[in-house]
Amino acid sequence: MNSRWLSRTFRRETAAVLLFLAPSVLGFAVFYIIPFVMGISQSLTNRTLNGSFIGLSNYSELLASGSFRKAAANTLLFTGVSVPLLIALSLSLALLINKGPFFRQGLQTALILPLVVPVASVVLVWQIFFDWNGTLNAWLTHVGHSRVDWLQSNGSMVVLVVLYLWKNIGYNLILFLAGLRQIPRDYYETARIEGAGRWHQFTRITLVYLTPTLFFVVLISIINSFKVFRETYLLAGDYPYDRIYMLQHYMNNMFAALEIQKLTAAATLMVLCISVLVIVLLSVERRFRDVLD
Repeated sequence: MNSRWLSRTFRRETAAVLLFLAPSVLGFAVFYIIPFVMGISQSLTNRTLNGSFIGLSNYSELLASGSFRKAAANTLLFTGVSVPLLIALSLSLALLINKGPFFRQGLQTALILPLVVPVASVVLVWQIFFDWNGTLNAWLTHVGHSRVDWLQSNGSMVVLVVLYLWKNIGYNLILFLAGLRQIPRDYYETARIEGAGRWHQFTRITLVYLTPTLFFVVLISIINSFKVFRETYLLAGDYPYDRIYMLQHYMNNMFAALEIQKLTAAATLMVLCISVLVIVLLSVERRFRDVLD
């Protein structure tokens, strides 16, 4: 009798769970899974309607395109530079704030504020600051240096990296602070009693117990670095200077030109690249955890 009652209860609870999950699963399938599968199928045809299967020809043309290679190289360069800088800065600031200085509240508020500021407002401020007649060039002129057209030079990548850091450092700071506050203080007190220095405490306690948070922050930062198109588009338009011409610019321009096959092929390659990075990070994190255990 008890087994039958438990079985009926389990079935009812399972049905209730599936019922509550159904809208989210349906929405995810309609707006993400199905369009992605359709995009992959479009990348293997020669036209959008009634197209014929041509295999990987679109991918071959894509990889032979100078515009695509330039966009891919700029995107990888941006990710390779901005993500390590973001991790180092946000972790350093989290360690500083976690110590509880007197200006902690003000610093924390200033760093988190960009999260709630609309992107259009952020870009407007940065345009005023880096414009030919903007604030930065006014300061340079005042100290005797010549003006720099920041958005039409190789310095445009620096502008974009600084914007990315300023926009995302607050989010990473919250995650690192949450991870740091989960580490028991007793570990540090025991290490100090045994004569361990600050560097030894940082490498043997902080980094070890912060590893899951660190890998998660690295993963989120990489994904966010591929989503910098909004800021770049508002800052420099759909055809910016070559140094900040990103993969999203290429795909946006292919969409405007109705080159759907090249668009979907580029999107598929970008998703594949992100997926490989995620798999590698998860594999490294799992092996590191096994070593610690």
